[in-house]
Amino acid sequence: MLIRKPPEHRWSEVTPRSAYLNRRRFFAGMAAGAAFGLAGSARGGVKLGPLQKSRFSTSEPLTPFKVTSEYNNYYEFGTAKDQPHKLAHTLVTSPWEIKVEGAVNKKTAFSIDEIMKMAPLEERIYRHRCVEGWSIVVPWIGFSLSELIKRVEPTSKAKFVAFESLYDPRQMPQARWAGIDFPYKEGLRMDEAMHPLTLLCVGMYGEVLPNQNGAPVRLVVPWKYGFKSIKSIVKIKFVEKEPPTTWNLANAHEYGFYSNVNPEVDHPRWSQAKELRLGDFFKRPTLKFNGYGEYVASLYAGMDLRKYY
Repeated sequence: MLIRKPPEHRWSEVTPRSAYLNRRRFFAGMAAGAAFGLAGSARGGVKLGPLQKSRFSTSEPLTPFKVTSEYNNYYEFGTAKDQPHKLAHTLVTSPWEIKVEGAVNKKTAFSIDEIMKMAPLEERIYRHRCVEGWSIVVPWIGFSLSELIKRVEPTSKAKFVAFESLYDPRQMPQARWAGIDFPYKEGLRMDEAMHPLTLLCVGMYGEVLPNQNGAPVRLVVPWKYGFKSIKSIVKIKFVEKEPPTTWNLANAHEYGFYSNVNPEVDHPRWSQAKELRLGDFFKRPTLKFNGYGEYVASLYAGMDLRKYY
């Protein structure tokens, strides 16, 4: 069954939140491989097709779209949480390409249209935990990053994957006051990048990504703190040694390379033991690996997660 909706409307506009959540609970009981009908909106000529159900989705209630689209960390468009949604309209997302280079057999550049067609799109409802102590639950849309990685054929020298965001001072004038160096850089170990939970994300809430949420393509790594989920990606490079990352360069004492959600390791300036789900009144205990330990804890077997924070 294919349910179509006008491309100019959001789920939050055409469907009451309670109805959408009831529909979500219904689909949660369907077979893991079943597809369900959603047709996303278009922007810049890019359109989301039908979305498949993901076996990784949480059944927790969604954070409202208004909250997740208006409360953002995106320093290129300002350091205050309410600035990106007001200022990111200057971001030009089409045309767009991601260059892939480094230790691969097939160096290439993918257009956003090619990214959209790379694999069947899934809606994955992930918990998202920020290092500042707040969290959200978002229906991200995309596919496992491993699909892209397989296409470029990494060589035996590829031990890590480095990512780089767009940086254009003309589009991002607020970045000059951010206090960090640009372009924004992040990295993952190869096994982390290949893990099926690691999502190359092109949409949320049934639509293409809003600019302030990392349009047109970003990473979502749900067991790590939010700053690891780099936005507006323009370059992916496969390297042999651990790549430099923006927040680790800015303050290595506070932001380690791994940045796994770990309530047992406090940030030097605050506790990570509890978090505030946006929209709630009371804090809740923080889950180790953000609740994804059954999937990812084996990646870090034998590692001292206080040392490799």
